[in-house]
Amino acid sequence: MAGMDGFSFLEEALRIDPGVHVVLTTRSYTLEAAVEAVRRGAYDFVPKPIDRVRLRLTLDEISGLYDQRRRIRELEEQLLKDHEFHGIVGKSPVMLEVFDLARKVARHYTNVLLVGATGTGKELVAHAIHELSPVSQQRMAICNCSALVDTLLESQLFGHVRGAFTGATDTRPGLFEYANNGTVFLDEVSETSLAMQAKLLRVIQNREIQRVGSPEVRQVNVRLIAATNRDLRAEVQTGRFREDLYYRLSSIQIRIPPLSARLGDIPLLVQFFLKKYNESYGKQIAGLARRAQTVLLQHSWPGNVRELENVISSGCITAAGEFIDLADLPEHLQKPDARSTDRGEGWRPLSLGEVRRHHLRRVLEMCQGNRLRAAQILGIGRTSLYRYLKRDAKLNAETAKSGAAAA
Repeated sequence: MAGMDGFSFLEEALRIDPGVHVVLTTRSYTLEAAVEAVRRGAYDFVPKPIDRVRLRLTLDEISGLYDQRRRIRELEEQLLKDHEFHGIVGKSPVMLEVFDLARKVARHYTNVLLVGATGTGKELVAHAIHELSPVSQQRMAICNCSALVDTLLESQLFGHVRGAFTGATDTRPGLFEYANNGTVFLDEVSETSLAMQAKLLRVIQNREIQRVGSPEVRQVNVRLIAATNRDLRAEVQTGRFREDLYYRLSSIQIRIPPLSARLGDIPLLVQFFLKKYNESYGKQIAGLARRAQTVLLQHSWPGNVRELENVISSGCITAAGEFIDLADLPEHLQKPDARSTDRGEGWRPLSLGEVRRHHLRRVLEMCQGNRLRAAQILGIGRTSLYRYLKRDAKLNAETAKSGAAAA
């Protein structure tokens, strides 16, 4: 080929479509060249003159791979259906625990507190609880408490009468009236002021509200689902959150795990988002190239599921072929050192034993000493976890108190 040899062609073909199967053929066949071609991504390297029997065998194998890929895709779609819980996808033990608790809580018309980092899907869990509840046919109102100043938040939640403040040109009901007999979801409830917390406590205790600027007391009956990415117990201790409201909200508490604690769910989530954005963008992206998959599994995901969704969304837009490749990922994921964000100035090389001890300590802290849950996250048996803990008497002593009741 003029201006391009076989290896250059192979590289360009795989760049355009990482899922394509390339068979190279040449008169200057050597075993070293064949090995190099396969290493670079070729499916086969056939010498000339072409052996038709061998070529047919190669093409039959490739055809079988396409059939296998189609069957795998059908199985993945079925697996996605089996592990989808009201728009939430997960098969890891920690997520199955969340699904189970959400089902149990939904049957009872009680307040719920959702705790988890930003981007973990707290709003989706709130929607699932509402949809599974006896009042699923009633309205669900959503309010992001961190997005509004106190005066606007009060008007948003409780409503106002005409002339109550500058700009109040008419009388409007608030979200509690709008969702009466249904559900109100308050996202980032920890961002509310102490004065607003007192008014929320009144809604919970007395089931009554007052519109801004009105002396009239109105009765409401709503289920309150609150969410926070902070430790509300610590907020109570520092005086930034009312203790009585905390206990009212946290009688039922569901902790949503970060994506880093459920890496096994990433392939399912990728399929879920591919299906979503293929429909949105009119694409037919079949999946991710192997090197792109490797990068996703090695990333720390500080932005959790929301970050992964954004990555897949942008990848679907930029991908030119059937697969999302490394070049279609955000720049910070393409860099080799992007996965070493925890390597700060104080970083030092550790032995495998030290790495294990640090990781066990972090997982146990996240699970609040619950060893059974920690073992599920680590993907090991509880007896294996106990064996590791016995090797480190100090770590075992630290976790014994907090884990005694939970284990």
